[in-house]
Amino acid sequence: MKILIDMNLSPAWVPALREAGFEPVHWSEIGAPNASDETVCAYARTQGYILLTHDLDFGAILASTHACAPSALQIRTQNVDPDYLCKTVITVLHGCREHLERGALISFDEATRRIRILPIDAL
Repeated sequence: MKILIDMNLSPAWVPALREAGFEPVHWSEIGAPNASDETVCAYARTQGYILLTHDLDFGAILASTHACAPSALQIRTQNVDPDYLCKTVITVLHGCREHLERGALISFDEATRRIRILPIDAL
């Protein structure tokens, strides 16, 4: 599974997710650090990435454009350090794989997850 890690998360997510068998890339490796959320979203969609972010704007972008892709994982915790949250992210990636492959927005924290199938009509 290809994962695009948004600028608002540490590049330390790359080795953590790679070690778990995923194909991660941090946006800073491939795009401008000041790129708009729309640019990041479009890149993820055209290149077949799932977007990992701590930014709530991606849900609004997916809803306003009625897009069917990219799938996005929105972290809803204050602590986004991979040492703290990586096991949770990996659990969500594996447990929601089918939804992510079809198109979904998944918001989650340590204890809960909310899945919205794409396209989203309204948030």
